[in-house]
Amino acid sequence: MAGKNSPQDQGSEALEKLTKERDDYLAGWQRAKADLSNYKKDELKRLEEIARFANAEIILDLIRVLDSFELGLSAMERMGEVEKGIYLIRGQLEDTLKKYGLERIEVKEGAPFDPGLQEAVASVDGEEAQDGHIAGEVERGYLLHGRVLRAPKVKVYKKRT
Repeated sequence: MAGKNSPQDQGSEALEKLTKERDDYLAGWQRAKADLSNYKKDELKRLEEIARFANAEIILDLIRVLDSFELGLSAMERMGEVEKGIYLIRGQLEDTLKKYGLERIEVKEGAPFDPGLQEAVASVDGEEAQDGHIAGEVERGYLLHGRVLRAPKVKVYKKRT
């Protein structure tokens, strides 16, 4: 019978130690590989996010042009009939902005005011039932890929005192 420190026992212990060491290295490598894979996915998402919002400044500038276009169109409508082509140009500009992820935030008169989505710029006397509800839109608001790019400016009813 072999003793406790026989070459066979020592070889067996060495093999166990090496097997444990191998398993530790393998597990560490697998964790590092998973970490790298997760990092690559996170970086890709971050770069996609940057690309989606990289043109936000130019879109804001184009929104200001659209605002001016709307003002000019309103003035033309008050003066008389407006050529159909002017409406087509406005539609083309709106469609182009929509193609790049811009959408208008709809504001309905009488709807509850949402401070997370809208900006109150004025208050209007109203009945108690109207308190805190929208009285009208002062300036249009827009979302870019689901994020508020420019909050709509609204007038809000305030209960008469």
